[in-house]
Amino acid sequence: MKSVNRHACKHLSKILPSKQTGSVCTSHCRRRPQISASQGIRGAATSPSSLSSDVVKRLTITQPDDWHLHVRNDATLKAVVPHTARVFGRAIIMPNLNPPVRTTSQALEYQRQVLDAVPEGSDFQPLMTLYLTDDTTPEDVRAAVDSGIVAAFKLYPAGATTNSSAGVTDLNRCKDTLEAMAELGLPLCVHGEVTDPEIDIFDREKVFLDRKLAPLQAAIPSLKVILEHVTTADAVDYVVNGTENIAATMTPQHLLFNRGAIFQGGLRPHMYCLPILKRERHREALLAAATSGSTKFFLGTDSAPHPKHAKECGCGCAGIFSAHAALPLYAVAFEQAGALDKLEGFASLNGPAYYKRPVNSRKVTLVRDDWDVPDEMDLGGGNTVVPLWAGQVMPWRVQVEP
Repeated sequence: MKSVNRHACKHLSKILPSKQTGSVCTSHCRRRPQISASQGIRGAATSPSSLSSDVVKRLTITQPDDWHLHVRNDATLKAVVPHTARVFGRAIIMPNLNPPVRTTSQALEYQRQVLDAVPEGSDFQPLMTLYLTDDTTPEDVRAAVDSGIVAAFKLYPAGATTNSSAGVTDLNRCKDTLEAMAELGLPLCVHGEVTDPEIDIFDREKVFLDRKLAPLQAAIPSLKVILEHVTTADAVDYVVNGTENIAATMTPQHLLFNRGAIFQGGLRPHMYCLPILKRERHREALLAAATSGSTKFFLGTDSAPHPKHAKECGCGCAGIFSAHAALPLYAVAFEQAGALDKLEGFASLNGPAYYKRPVNSRKVTLVRDDWDVPDEMDLGGGNTVVPLWAGQVMPWRVQVEP
């Protein structure tokens, strides 16, 4: 087992709860969830092997991109876009609005809304996606490619997550459309879970790989597929052993937390996302893959803002907001693994290589500097969002070079 780093221990002492006794539902649950070394960020205080936190005070990397981002619309969009635009060069913008972004003309209008929310002085570029449905046609694919603004289609199995009711019910109904995507080189971003209620929620990713994705890739092997927000060792193995056309994104929460974080001291709705957090062995497999140097894995936050009241209710929404501290969160995970030297490839190089886009020319610098993540943040329209790492000390800040 790795030794505990003294500098990291200073931070851990601020965020670990003291030993709890008796009932916690009337007190502990009313506070923001604290991170437990056994139920959440296991091993986060361990010292890196090659780049010790005692040595690394600054880390400069190529400006990263976020290859999976939700910004919603209206007041929420205006509130959250600046968080990403301040640090990232580009982001794949998810289309699951209500109603969804299905056509190129709708994507153009949505892109305009996102660009209007970008702060002055930022050259942030939103990369748009279209929502795949049973009725999407090959002509829709050609129009998307001709537009020059659509980077991918997004596959949501109907009912899999937020605003997915209009998603695909049967991949066989999309065969001609998917073949057109393969022919024209337009990637397919995939939410990889089955929606059959008979399948345990913790098994839905693996079942999707076996029953849906493997047959799809066998039928259309030239289709470029991004398996988004992977959560299991099974998904890691699938991507590693797959062809060059399969890649995967990983979120900060799935690299940092296991499923115990959802139930630590009570039910934690702000740690609920889909795909749901998994067992510790899966988190370890994800972190090993992310820090392995493999070009098949890259950054995709899946930052998904929901108002606090929509999470803290009888049927709370799935999604975790991480855009406020996305790159620092990944830095914490990579430092945990002793692999800060691998962060640039994962965050800044692998995604552009897969999407065949140039690497960003700017640099960003992670600076070791404590700051307190707010308990809540503005979400516009009189709403607030509880961010990932709320009420805790974040040891990294980001500086962006002009």
